[in-house]
Amino acid sequence: MFIKTKKLHEGAQLPFRATSGSAGADLCACIDAEIVIEHGERRLIPTGLAVEIPAGHVGLMFARSSLGKRGISLANGVGVIDSDYRGEMGMLLINHSGEPFTVKNGDRIAQLLIIFVCAAQFTLEQDLTETGRGEGGFGSTGKK
Repeated sequence: MFIKTKKLHEGAQLPFRATSGSAGADLCACIDAEIVIEHGERRLIPTGLAVEIPAGHVGLMFARSSLGKRGISLANGVGVIDSDYRGEMGMLLINHSGEPFTVKNGDRIAQLLIIFVCAAQFTLEQDLTETGRGEGGFGSTGKK
């Protein structure tokens, strides 16, 4: 699959896979000056890129594990790029650590996965099919 990608800023880097087995393609910061994110602060980090996600698919952005180790995550958990969105991709980072976090131009911030989407329709029903689990949730299958 080829994803059409448009550079919105001269210094933008195309998404790339770090290894042949990488599921996600790394997304890099495209910024003119360093951005310092203080504890508890949220900052939008631009990529300088727009992509054309094929119909029937979605682009999902996840924070890289190296950021998670340092207390940095995407503020919304997972970024969603719908197939009809044509604007710039950006990662909304939040700093959960006790230290300021600096983002530099070209830093690998997130990873992009392209996933097939089942466009489900929802119907209103009075009853659902019973299962052995039933309504048990939030740790109900773990230790008691």
